[in-house]
Amino acid sequence: MGKGLEGKRVVIGASRKIEEISKLIENQGGIPVVRSLQGTVFLAEKEVEPGLIKFVNEGADWVIFTTGIGTETLVNITEKLGVKAEYLKRLEAANIAIRGYKTKNYLKKIGVVPDILDEDGSTRGLIRALEDVDFAGKNVLVQLHGETAPRLIQFLEDKGASVATILPYQHIAPEWDAVQTLFEEMQDNKVDAVCFTSAIQVRSLFTFAKEKGVTKEILDAFQDNTLAVAVGKVTAEALSEEGVDKIVVPELERMGAMIIELSRYYEGNNVNS
Repeated sequence: MGKGLEGKRVVIGASRKIEEISKLIENQGGIPVVRSLQGTVFLAEKEVEPGLIKFVNEGADWVIFTTGIGTETLVNITEKLGVKAEYLKRLEAANIAIRGYKTKNYLKKIGVVPDILDEDGSTRGLIRALEDVDFAGKNVLVQLHGETAPRLIQFLEDKGASVATILPYQHIAPEWDAVQTLFEEMQDNKVDAVCFTSAIQVRSLFTFAKEKGVTKEILDAFQDNTLAVAVGKVTAEALSEEGVDKIVVPELERMGAMIIELSRYYEGNNVNS
């Protein structure tokens, strides 16, 4: 098999499993370049307590869970606060919508059956599944993970819902130096592809772009000379929401599959450095 990444400079936006991803890139003949866009995701117990207590006291018409780990963490926090039974009662009384199989598996474990599931593990799929729901005047609690979900919140508010968000895990932006360096490399056509392994990495890059007023330049670079690569649907969706049109994404949501897919892309397009 040919080495589709021969001579290609491939950026890794992750902060974990760097060595593993680098090796995968090198195996395909590529040159790994580490530019961490991940920042830090931290457990924000104290920050979510007021929102959780409010929900336990008042309930909501709808609760939307978007990640398995976040869903589980909220239960663990209510247990520490001594209100787990009341929290689960409120969930039982509410309509539940969810995104992702991990969320579904965890809820099954605690005996909560969702009313609505996404179609394909993406926020877009969740929105499609919620299209026919009447949210006018309804109170909706949305669990998020590390980042906001502007499209989902906008959709709910446009339908007349009163939305509260709860983020058991919150995000601290990465060092801007790494993002600045990546931006300059994209501008100077010094990198061939950027691999994103989470939606947060996408948001980090575009938060920087908006703050510096260079969104158009970054989108142009992705259009013309730097390929955007996503590990899976949710990450690809974040890129798409930011305006990136050309995205390489594997069927199987794994890092190895992502690098093989990128290699195949170059082999199929026979692009020379």
